[in-house]
Amino acid sequence: MTDTASSPAGIHEDGSPERLQIDTIRTLSMDAVQKANSGHPGTPMALAPVGWTIWTQFLRYDPAHADWPNRDRFVLSVGHASMLLYSLLYLAGVEEIGADGEKSGKPAMSLDDIKQFRQLSSKTPGHPEYRHTTGVETTTGPLGAGCGNSVGMAIAERWLAARYNRPGFALFDHDVYVVCGDGDMMEGVSAEAASLAGHLKLSNLCWIYDSNQISIEGDTDLAFDEDVGKRFQAYGWNVIHVDDANDLNALKNALQAFRDEQSCPTLIVVKSVIGWGSPRAGSEKAHGEPLGAENIAKTKLAYGWPAEDFYVPEGVKEAFGKAVKDRGGKARDEWVALFEKYRSEHADLAAELDLLLKDELPEGWDSEIPVFEADEKGVASRDAGGKVLNAIVKKVPWLLGGSADLAPSTKTDIKGAPSFEADNYGGTNFHFGVREHGMGAVVNGMALSHLRAYGSTFLVFLDYMRAPVRLSAIMEIGAVWVFTHDSIGVGEDGPTHQPIEHLATLRAIPGIDTFRPGDANEVAAAWRAVMKDASTPAALILSRQALPTLDRTKYASADGVEKGAYVLAGGDEAPEVILTATGSEVSLAVQAYETLVAEGVKARVVSMPSWYRYELQDAAYKESVLPKAVTARVAIEMAGSLGWDRYVGFEGRQITMSTFGASAPLAKLQDKFGFTVENVVKVAKEAMGR
Repeated sequence: MTDTASSPAGIHEDGSPERLQIDTIRTLSMDAVQKANSGHPGTPMALAPVGWTIWTQFLRYDPAHADWPNRDRFVLSVGHASMLLYSLLYLAGVEEIGADGEKSGKPAMSLDDIKQFRQLSSKTPGHPEYRHTTGVETTTGPLGAGCGNSVGMAIAERWLAARYNRPGFALFDHDVYVVCGDGDMMEGVSAEAASLAGHLKLSNLCWIYDSNQISIEGDTDLAFDEDVGKRFQAYGWNVIHVDDANDLNALKNALQAFRDEQSCPTLIVVKSVIGWGSPRAGSEKAHGEPLGAENIAKTKLAYGWPAEDFYVPEGVKEAFGKAVKDRGGKARDEWVALFEKYRSEHADLAAELDLLLKDELPEGWDSEIPVFEADEKGVASRDAGGKVLNAIVKKVPWLLGGSADLAPSTKTDIKGAPSFEADNYGGTNFHFGVREHGMGAVVNGMALSHLRAYGSTFLVFLDYMRAPVRLSAIMEIGAVWVFTHDSIGVGEDGPTHQPIEHLATLRAIPGIDTFRPGDANEVAAAWRAVMKDASTPAALILSRQALPTLDRTKYASADGVEKGAYVLAGGDEAPEVILTATGSEVSLAVQAYETLVAEGVKARVVSMPSWYRYELQDAAYKESVLPKAVTARVAIEMAGSLGWDRYVGFEGRQITMSTFGASAPLAKLQDKFGFTVENVVKVAKEAMGR
């Protein structure tokens, strides 16, 4: 249908309360996009019946308590269709929860908020943002991200149920509903996540796939003509087809079939018409731009709708909100009463659950973290990391995760613990398969459910999962990313496996606390720092090769790690030269320091495992570590140079990587690229002008 059509065809509005509510969602969406002169109106218009059916007929959600732990989750993976979610939050009457975790007394979404769609500081950004708007369960926008997150949410429900449910006490039995589209289905992360969900038989997970066959460039036949339903059947999903998104009975039957299914996740394939009822219906022009005033007028006329902008018929909001509240409020009240009884009968588990839901740690959570004795041979920081992780898990059982098929190498398996599988949802070792992108999205979903979730792989494979790592920072959730095999120290595996630019990539992401500890005790200190902050994601960068465990009676305590950088050696007097290093190069800097000191040079070693944390310190502390007056500085790191100029200045020197690595034993690579005591001493003297 073209813009020149005199009136949209196929409109059969009956004036029923259901249709009034559905058309309110449609018209609010098109009006908000038009006022902003930016956005995506077509998908909210098409999916309004889907949103209405889920929220008013199925979703167990209390608008007065949007953080109720056992609420059903509604994830809008098609984040560009954000006006669908904002309209639903408004009509449901969701109450705002402030940054302090308490209700603010304001609505999460008002009509004025909708009128400020895509405007600065509004509650209605272009794509939904977790923490920014109450009722948004996860930040979506990159297609497929919400799909992956939902698998993590479904996993979290299963794990929580396995650990805390007891006979007569079903504390956790919620479902996860996801609205996704053709773009989600094209993105590989959705395939990775769906494959894992099918393997795990997550019957609490339902994806509603909006098959409108329109993308930005035009009809999806340009690049995508597969049978998605058959693909998901191969994944082990139950697949249901709804031929018309406006068929409320068919939608209800499909969603009820999901609720009845107990053996696998469900995909509901819904055929819709993008921009339904408008002159642009079925066209890519309805996807990513406003409809235009003339087209909106024609559409409202076809709906039998007043021309008034942001019109909400009398009683619509009240009826929609009542439908959600009557079901969700009752379920929440029953849950609260059940939990109080549970507290009296299962006090220890209730106390543990209280801590988990508040993102707090139990008393003595770090009491079994080992202290590593000085050892010239030492251990790889990945091995130390595994020991520390296992010690923490004994005290914090909701610290759980796994690897993208690399746990024996990343040392992130929990010794003696069972695997999380379809026949044991209480397991704590997660096997994500060779699915780094999917793993990242799933870990984020687990973290959004208050689990301290971690995922691990080799640092070089950060390239496959940068999007979820970035999203963990945007959402401010405490996901932990464990990256091992961190440098040319990988040796014979060669440049394909030797990360050079990846540290710079992580450090460039605002809000990621990236640690590269220099020995086993710095690893322990890094994990302590990470665990104390559940609102900041962290990346732990660990070595394959052994690192000497420094003698802390001779050098400074590893407690300095908590401030990001600290004076490890030579802090008693003003230095002539400062050697700053991270990770495996810290011990190299110490050896060079000893040589320089023996030659009468006043040298200093600064271990700098976290640039992020160092930048949070006050000016006085920074000056005490890196005095401005000392311009003779050397940075030492087996990674790219990007960013180090901030700490060495124009007159400083760097021993870093300016090329990719090579395949050879580590000692040969160290000689080739200058990571030797002799070269560090030489460069330090050059920096001093000697």
